[in-house]
Amino acid sequence: MQEGVTKFQANHRHVALSLGGIAEVGQALLGWRRVLFDLGVVGQDPKRYGGAGYGNVSARLPPFSSGPGQRRFLITGTQTGEIAELNYEHLCVVDEYDIENNVVHSSGEIAPSSESLTHGSIYDLNSDIRFVFHGHVPIIWNAAKKLGLPTTNADVEYGTRAMALETKRLYDSTNLPESKCYVMAGHEDGVVTFGKRASEAGEVFVRILAKAHSLRY
Repeated sequence: MQEGVTKFQANHRHVALSLGGIAEVGQALLGWRRVLFDLGVVGQDPKRYGGAGYGNVSARLPPFSSGPGQRRFLITGTQTGEIAELNYEHLCVVDEYDIENNVVHSSGEIAPSSESLTHGSIYDLNSDIRFVFHGHVPIIWNAAKKLGLPTTNADVEYGTRAMALETKRLYDSTNLPESKCYVMAGHEDGVVTFGKRASEAGEVFVRILAKAHSLRY
């Protein structure tokens, strides 16, 4: 499987981010990203995925009243998985996104994650969703059925319009609004959590990871 390959049309402006209005949310995002790195949820391993970095995190930016496709968010840049301690130069802002036409508009010193369209589709589900964490966790992915986690169809590729539509299907027809976690069957080891706070999205990951390990005993 390909990893880290952008599958949407990326209209990116290479500019330095202004920290005004993003510093507080950025601190929370970077703090949890380091936790996920230490857990191996995001990172890079030469023995996995052809050596490509994996995992990404994002956070909504105001105004929170914006409609679908206009819900600005801060997200880790493409292929930053191998970096333990990120800073603001490794983040960019997705200003708008068009799921129907597979287009993402962004700005920052680095291009956005290849999963940006999926993050946008999750924010479109509910205005109360403010943080999205995507990682690669084999022990969760392989035990998705036992864990009762909603799972996308295996023929749906990451970072595509099809994945955005599949995410909405799960939100509308499964326990995803309550579990706040789903597995990407067609994206090896891919797991997504979300929440209103960074701590909520992160704690969902930790709780399900612990539960997956407990199945071994």
